[in-house]
Formats: sequence, C-alpha cells, structure tokens
Amino acid sequence: MGKNKILLVFSLLFCVHVNAQERKLNRGNAEVQDRDAFEQPDARQSKESSVEKAPISLYKIVSAENDTTIVDTSLHIYKDYKFNYLRKDNFGLLPFSNVGRSYNRLTYDFLREREIMPQFGARARHYNFMEVEDIFYYNVPTPFTELFFKTVFEQGQAVDALFTVNTSPNLNLSIGYKGLRSLGRYKHLLTSTGNFRATVSYNSPNERYSLKTHFVSQDLLNEENGGLTPASLEQYLAKNPEFEDRSRLDVNFEDAQSTLFGKRFYLDHSYALYKKSDSLVERDLTIGYTINHTYKKYQYQQSSANDLFGPSFEQVGIKDETRLTSTSNEVYVGFTAGNLAKVVAKGKFTRYDYGYNTVLDLQEGFITNRLQGDIVSAGGEYTGTLAGFQFQADGMINLTGEFSGYDLGARLSYASSPNFVVAATANLNDRAPNYNFLLYQSDYINYNWQTSFSNVSRQSLGFDLWAPKFLNANFEFTTINDMVYFGLDENDMVQPFQHAGQVTFFKVKAQRELTYGLFALNNTVLYQNVLDGTQVLNVPDLITRNTFYYRDHWFRRALYLETGFTLNYFTSYAMNGYDPVLAEFYVQNEQEFDGFPTVDFFFNGKIRQARIFFKLEHLNELIQGNNNFSAPLYPYRDFGVRFGLVWNMFM
Repeated sequence: MGKNKILLVFSLLFCVHVNAQERKLNRGNAEVQDRDAFEQPDARQSKESSVEKAPISLYKIVSAENDTTIVDTSLHIYKDYKFNYLRKDNFGLLPFSNVGRSYNRLTYDFLREREIMPQFGARARHYNFMEVEDIFYYNVPTPFTELFFKTVFEQGQAVDALFTVNTSPNLNLSIGYKGLRSLGRYKHLLTSTGNFRATVSYNSPNERYSLKTHFVSQDLLNEENGGLTPASLEQYLAKNPEFEDRSRLDVNFEDAQSTLFGKRFYLDHSYALYKKSDSLVERDLTIGYTINHTYKKYQYQQSSANDLFGPSFEQVGIKDETRLTSTSNEVYVGFTAGNLAKVVAKGKFTRYDYGYNTVLDLQEGFITNRLQGDIVSAGGEYTGTLAGFQFQADGMINLTGEFSGYDLGARLSYASSPNFVVAATANLNDRAPNYNFLLYQSDYINYNWQTSFSNVSRQSLGFDLWAPKFLNANFEFTTINDMVYFGLDENDMVQPFQHAGQVTFFKVKAQRELTYGLFALNNTVLYQNVLDGTQVLNVPDLITRNTFYYRDHWFRRALYLETGFTLNYFTSYAMNGYDPVLAEFYVQNEQEFDGFPTVDFFFNGKIRQARIFFKLEHLNELIQGNNNFSAPLYPYRDFGVRFGLVWNMFM
C-alpha cells in the first residue's frame, strides 16, 4: 500500500513538472521581490476592471473593535497557512488525526488573554467556536460572496459560505454558514459541526449614529473513542504495515460523543452627542450601549460506563450536561480630540448562571448545583498619538460580586513608516479560574467536585518588531501565580489542581522571508522555555516552520501560482493528554514524546478571484511511516491528499 502512495505522489509531481514546461516565462519578473508586484494585472486588465467594477478598496471588513480592512483576493504564502478548518494561521497548534477536532498547544500567548470573568469549560472544543471578536461586519458597494471549500478525511467536506449586501449606502446585511462533516480514518472519530452567523450594521447619513449587531448559533459534535487500546498502541508504534488501514486499530470505546452548543445575541450601538470635524482636528462626544447575551451547553453522552474513567453512578445511558447563561450590559462614554486623545469610560453589569439541575451529597461533602450572581465592573480606555508615537491603555475591574478580578494593559508603539513599527506591551490580569475548575458534575463519580480555588494572577511583558523587509519578531515574558490546571491524581484520574508556586515562561518568535528571483524561503522560528513550574506547564523548546516555494505567472498571466514545500518541526516534550469527558487537556509528566517533522507539498493558483489550493500533507510519512502522536493515545494524522478553493464573487 505504501508503494502505491509513492507512485501516486511521483505521478502528481510529474504532471506539475510537465505543465511547468508549457508556460511562457516572463523574464521581466525575475527581479521582483515583493509579492504584491507579482500579482499586479497588466495595464489592459486594470483599465477594464476600473471601468466595469467598483474598486476593491470599497469592499470593507469591520471588526467588533472597529478595525477596518479591505477584501483581499490576492494569493500569497500566508493564504496557504490560513487555508484550514480554522481559517487562521495554526502555527503552534498540533492537530488531531481528523479535521474538526481539537489541537494540542505547542505554545501560549498569555498577552491576549484579557478576560476578568471565569470562562465556560470544554476549552478543547472552543478552537472553532466563534466568539464576539470572530464576527465581522461589512460595507460593500455591490453584493459580495465568499465560498470556501476543502476536502477532509473520508466521506465529507468542509465549507464556509458568506453573502453580504448593502441595501443602502448606510445599511449592510450579511449571512454566513460554516459546516464540516468528516468520518476520519480511525474508528468512531466522526466530526460534524455547524456555525451559523448573521450580522447587521448601520451608520446614519450624518455619521452620528452607528449600530453593529449579530446572532450566532453553533453546534460542534465529535465522536469520542478514548484513543488506542494497549494492543493497538503496540502495532501503531511498531509501524506494522498490516495496520496502515487505520480502521483496523481498536480503540477504547465506540459509544460516546461530545457536543458543544452555543447561541449569542450581540448589539453595540452608539450616538455622537457632539461631532465636529475640520482640516486640523476631529472632536466628538459619544455615548453607547452594548449587550451580549450568550448561552452555552456542553454535553457528553456514552451508551455504557467505561472503566477508563473510574466508577459511575449509572452503568448505561451516561449523559452529562453543563450549561452557562450570561448576559452583560455595558454603557460607555467616549470623547475624541483628534489624534491627541481618545478617552472612553465604561460601566458593565453582568449576570451569570452556570451549573446543573441536580445537587450531590457525596461522602467527601455536599456539591451544589449552581454558580450564579451579578457582577458590576468599571473601566476605561485611552489612546493618544503624537509624532509617530502611539500610547494605548485600558483597564477593567470587578467592583462587586462573588468573582473579583481586574485587567490592566498598556502599549507604547513607534512607527517611522508603515513598514517599520516597534512596540512594548504590558499586562496585569487577575481573575477567577474557569467555571469547570470551580464546579463540575458527571455521572462518573471521579468527575464531581466543588473547589475554593483562589484567583489566578498573571503579569506579562512583550516587545514587538514589525519590519517585513528585515525581520518580524516578538518577545513575551510572563509570570503566573496560583495557576490552575487539570492533572492526574494518585489513581491516574483527571482532577483540577492549583499550583502553589510561581510559573515563569518566556518565548521569542522571529519571522523572515528571503526572496531570490522567482523563489522564496519563508521562515518562522519560535524558542520558548519554562523557567519555573515545569511540572504544570509543558511546551517544546523549539518550534519551526520553513517554506521554500516558487511563484510566477503562467499562461500569459492568466494564472498566478505558488508551489513548494513546507517543513514543520518541534522538539520533544511531555505532551498534554486529552480527556473526552471534560473536553479538556490535562498535564502529564510520566511520558515524554519525541518531536517530529512533517513535510507538505503544495500547489496553489489564482485565476481571477478564485484561489485554488492543492496539498500533499505529511509527505514524509510515505518514506518513514508514522507512529507520532497529537496527544497520548491519539495518533497524529497520516499522509493525505487534500484540495479546495476560496472564491470571491463581486456582483
């Protein structure tokens, strides 16, 4: 079977080589160094496009924070990095064998964790859960559609479709759906997910009133199998060719599934009481109101109890359900005085209701069924710009309620040009642990607890350099006190713990692309280390991604293509385990797993507004086999041929 795979790969590479001989090489591009220059159409095409279609700069995408970008129909190597189920660059994430499952973290970005309230549990299932910051709003001169399609592993596909239209210059509507179904190559590993979203945005003609609102409904289902059995694990580690058909490997159970449900209504609108603009400065005084009503439910179901998770209250019909309903109301007042100052004062009221429908009276003590209450918070923001320097500061603190917490952040940046920016960032965060650390109930006896963990306190410092022609780099140094985590107790059962000591972590990441004529080498390297607390935070020391590729126009510039190889590698470390009952990763220090390289071959092309992606994933598995892991007992994905497209349509 391995020989057939190798013949298939060489046949595909031969076809690519033959096509390359048929193209007409444009020698005028040999010295072009910038990717944007590669994708400029000829003068005739540009002239026709400008006459018949609205400029691409008028198709705008607006984030929840009012950051505006334009629709990008170009093809470049970073589009390849984002052509995945998450539609984000997944550098530092180790995927499981099937699409739509979780990712094991190879690194952490603590500077981005700014919450002051506990978060809902099942964090391993939240990678594709669309939060407020993942929803975008649009402003387009003509109806705009984006279609995403990608093949999966056995029987299914991944799709993401978006349609947006301005019914008037001031009112935009959008609707989108992201769906996935993939059977997977191992037993009982099906994934089936759906993310529906709809948005409305409006700006009044006098630009005083603005509104952004959205509704999302999500359900993310995974079949769970508990990983390989001991006998199958031996065959997998030995690379036994009789088990290249992965469906022959036995798993711990085939009767469980976990599902994360979610619904959210979000509204943010504001009105400028005073607004004045002239050639020198813009001033305004704005009041606004934001409401965020969120419902989440995590459900774990299993036909019969399994000894892997210890004794249970029920022997058949295991069904755990955890719910959270949260409603936050925020009022804010903002004042802007040109670039010198933008000040925002905020007040927030949050009502939360987390828990279960039953109470438990165990020998170890009484376990309640609810964590509910009200939180009053206050905070503000400041932004000022002067002579290339920009200072930003923001903060939020819980004033009343059961959960104390605060978050303070500051950032100072300097931009001598759009292609050279340096910045320093500091953050202080103190908040209660996530809800499932504080309270959890299950039909499995060992998965019932109510804790009194103290707040987790974190201090982070970061530095960033943005200079694409020289080097993009960032540095982060973080200390964490009273860190909470899931780990194994003396009986090898997963339990919540709080670390009494301090965790100290730092990382340095650098990215640089080198070009020579029609060839480029894109490099991303991350080095990190845990100075204190290695028993509760495990990461590999080194992570690297290197892409060597060729780019050019073919067929009289009708096709722009990029093709090459990408190498991913990380060093050995004590990899976190995955617990399907909690849908959480847990710390284990009993076994260190070897790091391993993966090599992908890709052939991507752009024809007008369509980008076509073709990839041979984990190509080196054809030569050396695969006995690597995404988590203990969970194999890493094998060689696969995958393709898809992203197609933008302007009407």
